[in-house]
Amino acid sequence: MRIRCVCLFALILFTIACNEHQVDLVVHNAKIITMDDDQPTATAMAVNQGKLVSLGPSQAILNQFSAKVYWDAKGQTITPGLIDAHAHFYQLGLGLLEVDLRGTTSKQAVIDRLLGFEPYKNATYVVARGWDQNDWDDSSWPSKADLDAYFPDTPLALQRVDGHALWVNSKALSLAGIENAGPVPGGLIRAGKDGTPSGILIDAPCDLVMATIPEPTTEISTRALIDAQATCFSLGLTGVHDAGLSREIIELIDSLHGIDALRIKIDAMVSNQEPDVTHFLESGLIDKQRLRVGSIKVYADGALGSRGAALRAEYSDEPGHFGAMITSISDLESLAKRALKAGFQVNTHAIGDSANVSVLRVYQRLLKQTENRRWRIEHAQVVPPDYIPFFSKNIIPSVQPTHATSDMYWAEQRLGAHRMQGAYAYASLLSESGVLPLGTDFPVEYVNPMLTLYAAVSRKDVQGYPNSGFYPDEALTRMEALKGMTQWAAYANFTEDRRGSLTPGKEADFIVLDKNPMECALSEIPGIKVIRTYVDGVKVYGAD
Repeated sequence: MRIRCVCLFALILFTIACNEHQVDLVVHNAKIITMDDDQPTATAMAVNQGKLVSLGPSQAILNQFSAKVYWDAKGQTITPGLIDAHAHFYQLGLGLLEVDLRGTTSKQAVIDRLLGFEPYKNATYVVARGWDQNDWDDSSWPSKADLDAYFPDTPLALQRVDGHALWVNSKALSLAGIENAGPVPGGLIRAGKDGTPSGILIDAPCDLVMATIPEPTTEISTRALIDAQATCFSLGLTGVHDAGLSREIIELIDSLHGIDALRIKIDAMVSNQEPDVTHFLESGLIDKQRLRVGSIKVYADGALGSRGAALRAEYSDEPGHFGAMITSISDLESLAKRALKAGFQVNTHAIGDSANVSVLRVYQRLLKQTENRRWRIEHAQVVPPDYIPFFSKNIIPSVQPTHATSDMYWAEQRLGAHRMQGAYAYASLLSESGVLPLGTDFPVEYVNPMLTLYAAVSRKDVQGYPNSGFYPDEALTRMEALKGMTQWAAYANFTEDRRGSLTPGKEADFIVLDKNPMECALSEIPGIKVIRTYVDGVKVYGAD
């Protein structure tokens, strides 16, 4: 009798074991926001071999699966890994090796930071980024003389926060062979009072200076990429769309992915430079698990803050000045035809209304008979209201909500009230396109995607200004903002079938937060912390 009972008990255990599925990880007792319309919430999920296997109530998942690792989330909020749909990942990494000029309140504060940064003491060329004269007590342009007083012999190239202007000293101008001031194709060499170059370069002439700066070594580039990844993981980003990379850096990323030094998912837009463009268009789209190369990044115009954005009428605060197109419409159309034939997306930076209208017209002409190409306008910042209906799921606006709250203090001075209708018009763009991928444009803005969510919903800065929000009718809902950094960001680069939501069969990229961004007070969103970040079911950030 005793032998029969033992045998029966063993049979029951065997039956239970057979009914359990073996997986790598079970997360339970969580508040999971899945971003899957068919199953919006869950409290547990099972992960195996980097993929989500099942989501549901905790007890059901615990009963159904046997895991190598169980993790009790203790009621914490989980969302899909966030995707920044427009960033400069590699530039972020390089910037981490330089002094950060953001937040300076005067040109002297910029100089003080440079003088206090130890690595610059024996540098043969000083490079930094982040100054913004609009934030200074005196918002007039600085000059080469300001830098020459402290750095007479070492060339300096200081990028404005938007990356569309350089403040340089005389040594840098001399090395670049810049002797005359005035408009040039695609930009401007600003003149000083004596008519010579002042030390401020807008858009195209910046390239002359950049060509004289020593290229980073492979070791420096590798460190930059790995450091950028660490920053992104700590803030909940599991994917980024890098808006403009060279073939050399794309191939370095691919090699680092191959040895697992990089795990972050990267959509690499190819910078519009030869021979890189021809190489990728001829070799064809790359679509690996962690790396996608299937788009060309084009600059139609410059930035509004440096008055390089191309406007249809003159700047309201600088009569006679219209900004400039960086890429001519004929060149854009020629490149777009090549990309269309090769099956590549065209992702064009357009800030001013003249640039947006020009790009929209080219896209409309070429895509009239073609569906599901998902060409993008990056920024779509100032769009005449009658052109907003040109956007769709085939011509996608890719926007950065923190640009609105960074620019709101001076944007109307640049544009005038009449052009603000259609500027930073995120809700209007979404109503026409049906998708609205969101990014930050970091390091132009801070990396933290919680600032993106907050700016999109509140239309305020983190101090709560202005009380009613900046053109509040263009605000997004919290769910729309979260979709912009998950579902819609994935749609924008053709990866929605494998990421962007926590759905069985998709990649197990998810993050754990200390507050629920859908439920907490709006003012608390900027302070939300990431506790853990997982990529393909592996924890890449956070304590055990």
